[in-house]
Amino acid sequence: MAVTQQLARIPEAYLAACRQSASASPDRDPHWDPPAYDVLDLSWAPALLNRVGEVAGLEGDLVDALRRATDGDTALELGFLDTHPHAIAPFGGAPTGLGVSQVARVSELLGQIDMPALLAAPPADERAAGSLIGQVGPVTGGLKAYLLEHFNALRDFYLDAAERHLLVVLWWD
Repeated sequence: MAVTQQLARIPEAYLAACRQSASASPDRDPHWDPPAYDVLDLSWAPALLNRVGEVAGLEGDLVDALRRATDGDTALELGFLDTHPHAIAPFGGAPTGLGVSQVARVSELLGQIDMPALLAAPPADERAAGSLIGQVGPVTGGLKAYLLEHFNALRDFYLDAAERHLLVVLWWD
């Protein structure tokens, strides 16, 4: 089983209910189970997307938005989601998240990133490009197509979360 990055877009009330459930449960079970349509599996794309941004010279708010979209932030108190035996991230670091206003800002900035232009920066040769950005294994359909697909999914995920005024929780599973 591969460890991949997961994102969930959830209402603040859902997170509060999970926190309350963990607090009231003898075994600290938060009953975390966001709907499948509000979960995104980014596979191993986050580090590669961030590295493409670095190689292509993405700067300032845009590089920060891409990093925050895939790394989250520690401002949300999510420790109750990292408690054994119900930890949602048993194979990675503690879950992170972005609040509603952070999600809106990240969404706005992701919409300004021209990923096809960024993907033109690494060498055209797939092996050379993969080596430059740290690709460790093969990806289906080619590296640039893989990254474009995952970036588009990430951008659309955040756009929907922003439009619905949702939080985003990130973890590795």
